[in-house]
Formats: sequence, C-alpha cells, structure tokens
Amino acid sequence: MTLLRSRRRVVTAATIAAELQVSERTVYRDMQALSLSGVPIESETGVGYRLKSGFSIPPLMFDADELEALLLGVRMVQGWSGPQLGAAADRALQKIQAVLPDALHQTYVQEPEWLLVPDFNRDLSSPHSDQIRESIKARQVLDVGYRDEAGGRSERAVWPLGLVFWGRVWTLVAWCELRQDYRMFRLDRIQSLQPLERHFQPTEEINLQVYWNRQVEG
Repeated sequence: MTLLRSRRRVVTAATIAAELQVSERTVYRDMQALSLSGVPIESETGVGYRLKSGFSIPPLMFDADELEALLLGVRMVQGWSGPQLGAAADRALQKIQAVLPDALHQTYVQEPEWLLVPDFNRDLSSPHSDQIRESIKARQVLDVGYRDEAGGRSERAVWPLGLVFWGRVWTLVAWCELRQDYRMFRLDRIQSLQPLERHFQPTEEINLQVYWNRQVEG
C-alpha cells in the first residue's frame, strides 16, 4: 500500500516484488487480497497496478527508526536551509507529531530533544536560498553579484539549475551566459541577487544532471 500510495503511475509486479524482496506470485496473491478487502486497485495484465484516483486511507504510522530518520531530516532542514524551508519543516514535524500514538509521542515530543543539528552558520551558509529555489522552479534568469575567493567582484546573468549542499555551505549550480559554461556560486559569497524578466529552458546539453555527471566522471 505504501508503494502504491507513493506512486502516481502504474507499478509493475516485478518492481513491487524487488522492492519488498518477495516473489511476483506473492505480489499477485496480496493484490488479490487487497482488492477483495475493498481497496480499489486498478490492474492491467502486462502493465501493472495502481490505486484508483481519489482513494485515500488513514495516515500511515512510523516505526522508531523511521521517526528518527524523519526527525534528523527535519532538524537538518531547520539548521541548514533558508527561513522558508525551515518553517515548512516545522509545520511538517507538527503534523507528524499530531498523529503519533501516546507511546511514541512521549519519546519524540515530550522528552528533551536528543537529535540536534547546530545552526550556528545558518545565516551565512544559506542566504538567498529561498529566492534561488523559487527561480529554479520558475526557470527565471538571475542577475548575480559575486565575490570570489580572492575578493574579486563580478556580475553576471545565470540560469539557476540546482542547489548543492556540501556539508558546510550551499552552492548554486548555474549556466553562466557570459562564460557559456557551468559555474558554481557559493551562497555565502553572493553579494546581490536580482531575478530578471527573462526565463530559460534547460536543454539536453545544459541541465543539472549533465553537470553532475561531469563531476562524477572527473
């Protein structure tokens, strides 16, 4: 049910079997049992399964390890992202806490916090991150005023492709219109940031995955 709920497309029996480490025969049997119990599962021979659009079930519960993973993720977002994502992480945590059973609520809400991610450098590591995220999603060209490691200043129009966190600082991966090549900009060295009234369209040669593949391949 978790697999089906997390997908918006058809999921094959082979995919489900591999994910759950069971046989496809087991998947067929379980899907039949779910259908007989009233769960509206749509299936097509040779294609796969999916939940009927609009169907909902009660909220999922989490085990202790899953809650710890979620809590750590929330703390990392709160400590190392911009104000907008930090506030969203707060709201997500509140929603999770609201549906916890009493035993888990005692451990993960009422007792003192024991998973901490210091945010001493938050203002320095993630300035402009909210605006940059919005521009990435809107594919809006940015005018960036930048100071490099040597103290040199430059201003250029870039296509914001993605944000990468290196453990201490965030960097913007972008296509520089001036250099006609990829460039990385540390967020803590960006002096000014202005969205322009222009938009861009990633291509097969200019996109975040191409940049990342180049880094991996060396």
